[in-house]
Amino acid sequence: MSKEVLLDKSIMIVSETDMKGNILYANNDCCKIAGYTKEELIGQPQNIVRHADMPKIAFKGLWDTVLAGKTWNGIVKNKTKHGDYYWVNATAYPVVKSDGSHRLISVRKMPTKAEIAWAEDLYKQLRKEEY
Repeated sequence: MSKEVLLDKSIMIVSETDMKGNILYANNDCCKIAGYTKEELIGQPQNIVRHADMPKIAFKGLWDTVLAGKTWNGIVKNKTKHGDYYWVNATAYPVVKSDGSHRLISVRKMPTKAEIAWAEDLYKQLRKEEY
C-alpha cells in the first residue's frame, strides 16, 4: 500500500517542460520528493509523476489554460518512483525563451489540508464522470 510523502514549507518543486510536456529541467527538490534522479526525469513526459487518482480533465484544463498564454493553478496528487504519493499546490505558466522556444514552468509547494480535502472531493466526482 502506498503512503503519503509530506512536503514541508521549505520545499519548492520546480520543473520546466517543452510544450509537449517533456521534462527539460527538474530542481533538486523535484528529484528528492519524486524519488528520481535528474537523469531519470530529463526527457521523460511530465506525467511520469501523474497519480492514477488524478482525473484527465484536470490536466486538460491545465493545458487549455497555458496554451492560451495564461497561468494555471491547482492542487495535484503526484506519485513517486516507488509508488507513494504527494500533494502539491501547483502553478504552471508558459514562457518564451530567448531563442524563441516555448516552455512551461511549473512551481509546486505544500498545499494546506483544506486544499487537499477540497481536491479529493472534486477529483472523486470528476473521476465518476469520466466513466
